[in-house]
Amino acid sequence: MTVLRISILFVLAAVAEIGGAWLIWQAVKENRGWVFAVLGIMALGAYGFLAALQPDANFGRVLASYGGVFIAGSLAWGIIVDGFRPTVWDWVGSAVALVGAAIIILAPAAASAAAEDGA
Repeated sequence: MTVLRISILFVLAAVAEIGGAWLIWQAVKENRGWVFAVLGIMALGAYGFLAALQPDANFGRVLASYGGVFIAGSLAWGIIVDGFRPTVWDWVGSAVALVGAAIIILAPAAASAAAEDGA
């Protein structure tokens, strides 16, 4: 259940952060109006709360592992929302980042350290 919870929280955090950044980008770069900026700020705030719900008590570990999810999520967002076409190197880099994220958050050392921290 913990891996499922971690995964769901990472996906929700990615949608909030990437969506929030995209909304602000739309307001500033595409002149879509301040409503987009305000919604983006709200989404980025939600991202912060979602990250804090992770079961691991170590901020650095959670954010470091989330970085891999953010990389893959950003490419996915670009494909789905903006029609971006990744190169093979985008795919390889994203896969490497996700493997690194999994090692950081799911490694036995991370689990035992989290237990010691009371998470």
